[in-house]
Amino acid sequence: MMHEYQRILVPVDGSKEADLAVTRAVQIVQQNQATLDILNVLDTRQFSGSYGNLLTHDVIYRIAEDSKSYLDEMQKKALAAGLKEDQVKIHSRFGDPKTVIALDFLKDYHEDLIVIGSTGLNAVERLLVGSVSAYVTRNALTDVMVVRPSREE
Repeated sequence: MMHEYQRILVPVDGSKEADLAVTRAVQIVQQNQATLDILNVLDTRQFSGSYGNLLTHDVIYRIAEDSKSYLDEMQKKALAAGLKEDQVKIHSRFGDPKTVIALDFLKDYHEDLIVIGSTGLNAVERLLVGSVSAYVTRNALTDVMVVRPSREE
C-alpha cells in the first residue's frame, strides 16, 4: 500500500535543482491533497569569521528581504500549478541548512516527507561544506525524496 503524505517540506536555495524539487513536491501535494511548506534557510555560517564585521543590520535585513522575494516567487509557482492558497506556506529560517531541514523544522511542523533537490552546490562547495541533501537523506526525521535533473537538462 502506498503511503499518503499530508505535509510536504521542500527546502529551496535558488538552484535549478531546488526549482525541480518544487515542481515535484507540487505534484505530490496534488496527488495526496496535502499541504506544502516551502523553506529557505539563510546559512548563518556565512555570517561568521572575517566577514562577520561587515554584516550590518541593513545587510541582514536585505538578505532576509531577498529570501522573502524568492519564497514569494516559489509560492506563486505552486499556486499557478493549481494548489490553493491554504495548501502552500512559505518559511525562512536562519541556521545551518543541514540541521534546520533534517531536524529542527520537522520538530515544529511535523512533515511526512521532504522533497529536496539533489544538490545546489558545485563540486568544490560539496567538498568543503558537504551536500545538504546527503545529510538530510541520512539524518532526517521523516521520509526524503531526492529530485535529480533529467539527463537532457
